[in-house]
Amino acid sequence: MGAYDRSAYDEFDDGSGGRQDGITYGGDRWAEGGFGDAERADDQPGDSDDESDDPDGGGHPDGGDAPDRSDELPEGEGEVHSPEDTAQDAVLAHVLNEIRGGESPDVVPAQSSVAGFAEFLAVDATLDRRWPESVMEPSLDRIQALCDALGDPQRAYPVVHLTGTNGKTSTARMVDALLTEIGLRTGRYTSPHLQRATERINLDNRPITAERFVEVYREVEPFVELIDAKATEGEPAMSKFEVLTAMGFAAFADAPVEAAVVEVGLGGRWDATNVADAHVAVVLPIGLDHAEYLGNDVLAIAKEKAGIIKAGSIAVLAAQDKEVAEVLIERCAEVGAEVAREGAEFGVRERELAVGGQRLELQGLSGRFDEVFLPMHGEHQASNAAVALAAAEAMVGASTAHPLDPDAVRAAFASVTSPGRLEPVQGGQGVPTVLIDAAHNPAGAKALARSLSSEFRFTRLVGVVGVLQGKDARGILAELEPVLHEVVVTSTASPRAMNPDELGALAAEVFGGDRVSVEPALRVAIEQAGELAEEAGDSGVGVIVTGSVVTAGEARALFGKEPA
Repeated sequence: MGAYDRSAYDEFDDGSGGRQDGITYGGDRWAEGGFGDAERADDQPGDSDDESDDPDGGGHPDGGDAPDRSDELPEGEGEVHSPEDTAQDAVLAHVLNEIRGGESPDVVPAQSSVAGFAEFLAVDATLDRRWPESVMEPSLDRIQALCDALGDPQRAYPVVHLTGTNGKTSTARMVDALLTEIGLRTGRYTSPHLQRATERINLDNRPITAERFVEVYREVEPFVELIDAKATEGEPAMSKFEVLTAMGFAAFADAPVEAAVVEVGLGGRWDATNVADAHVAVVLPIGLDHAEYLGNDVLAIAKEKAGIIKAGSIAVLAAQDKEVAEVLIERCAEVGAEVAREGAEFGVRERELAVGGQRLELQGLSGRFDEVFLPMHGEHQASNAAVALAAAEAMVGASTAHPLDPDAVRAAFASVTSPGRLEPVQGGQGVPTVLIDAAHNPAGAKALARSLSSEFRFTRLVGVVGVLQGKDARGILAELEPVLHEVVVTSTASPRAMNPDELGALAAEVFGGDRVSVEPALRVAIEQAGELAEEAGDSGVGVIVTGSVVTAGEARALFGKEPA
């Protein structure tokens, strides 16, 4: 890979062989969003910096008994428990039902016993009593001390580290799929989860079991207590996110993995994940979110997120506004990181809609890859795919002399899923199509609206929107208004859920009162939205459930979707 060179300006290869096998500065064309006439979605729906709460739910996708997948478990994932109903299990099942409650109680996963899952729920509740993830205290001292005590597990494998305002989880899943397909054993750490905390720590593209989650927690628990005990008066104990991050690092070292894909929770420089020094630092599009912690200055936010770029790393940068791009390039120059930019060294060459997703031609760092099917919707996901490809290539040192296997690239992208990101959960003859998306800031809502209008042909689309307190609810509603015929505002089980009447008043200002309904219960809100959609007939009508990660997670549970 070539050295950082601010003066160079590398074009994509036009077929004349002019492309250099290097990673160099691509100038304002990259900063403004890449090559070609296609409009780049600055931000992506769904994924974002930590919008933490702890929604729970579950069930098998078909609504029945889950199949036995014991032969698919990754090595070290624990044994398959007997389905026998012991007296103890019967008691615990009763307790489990009591403590879960609600309209969509969590169900025992196929690979867990009732006792094991009950213990997981107890550990999850213990973590919830710690400093919440929605609060940031700018220090790496506690997490570094914990990692030191654990033997620095985050240094046992190379890391792809991802930050940005939106798009991180989808891109992390793509990077993971690519590295897995080319033969590496991987770990993936993402946040927040949609339905169950086990989703955050993945081995071989699969969440760890509830039992393994408990085992890892028990391994780190004594060291967490030690760090807590050393805290001086006025200093916070370890946060929930710090403990979960250490658990992820430890689980990956124990596996062991050959590469870890790690998503920041909030920001970058002070995020607990930043005790790891990335081999590849990925910066997705940066916009405004979490203003209460990161401020309203997008350049200041960019500086915080640029903190994951370290000396010796390779920075893979998505297209950015020019001023943000300059901040990132300055950081790369400061620490001596190599640079690859969307629209200069890599990008989306062609994109066309396809049944169930889109067909892409991608320019990677090691060559072109055509006939790539991505089973996900939206121009933003195509851009995420280009970023993920470049990150995977940088991770394994692929070049034009040693490119990735095109068939492996195609297989990897074809296998990618991203739950809660424009995810269809219902459809068919005579019933409205229901989509779920975790967009929870205006930038994500804007990209969601763009995808809904460009890739779907609804004759009538009704939104179900539930937002958390502290979010820009008006901004979210304003971005969605042009594509929704009506909206049903709702709430969730989260203590941070915005009051539905307050949200309804905002929605009436944006949509007009005759286009707004208020229904506090999510299940009923979805049913009501379906009925409103069907007023236009039984064809071409749909419902989009969105507004927060929690809303998306609870909706998935209502439709019997298993955490993934």
